[in-house]
Amino acid sequence: MARTQTLVQLSDELLSQLDARSARDGRSRSDLIREAVSDFLASDRDAAIDRAIVEAYTRQPQEDLLDSEAAAIALIAAEPWEPAR
Repeated sequence: MARTQTLVQLSDELLSQLDARSARDGRSRSDLIREAVSDFLASDRDAAIDRAIVEAYTRQPQEDLLDSEAAAIALIAAEPWEPAR
């Protein structure tokens, strides 16, 4: 994967914490920063997915899904289960 070098300015305190974590984990600063940025962006994507799910349920309220749940429960109850051995 191609990479582009980026300059990031950190406070002395943040740099000290980053160095301590780097030493503890045996990983480079760059690796830790890449992971942190990736996690940050992933959480943003996850939040967008959550918003889309909420909006979908708002458009199709749960009441419409209750019949499906009742049907699934009835099908499971009608299944001829064999006793565990």
